[in-house]
Amino acid sequence: MARQRAIQPKRRSWDRAKYAPQRRFCSFCADKVEVIDYKDPSKLHHYISDRGKIKPRRRTGSCAKHQRALAVAIKRARHLALLPYAPAHIRKMGDVGTGN
Repeated sequence: MARQRAIQPKRRSWDRAKYAPQRRFCSFCADKVEVIDYKDPSKLHHYISDRGKIKPRRRTGSCAKHQRALAVAIKRARHLALLPYAPAHIRKMGDVGTGN
């Protein structure tokens, strides 16, 4: 009698997780920040991508409460031209929020 091999299913790209399962924590909760200041672009630029988009919670690790406040602060800073709206603005400004 021949031995039967177990057939293993093929791995698909969507079987794997998109992001590494790294435990993240909310830096605002850890520092006991009550108000996220929109006038400080050097802190806010960590939370926008190189394309000018607001990074999601799963990437930043912030809690829901602080992510909402962060989004409002970023939008206010954009309105005052402290942060860029689009990638073209990032190229013109240089490094975002550092003043270079």
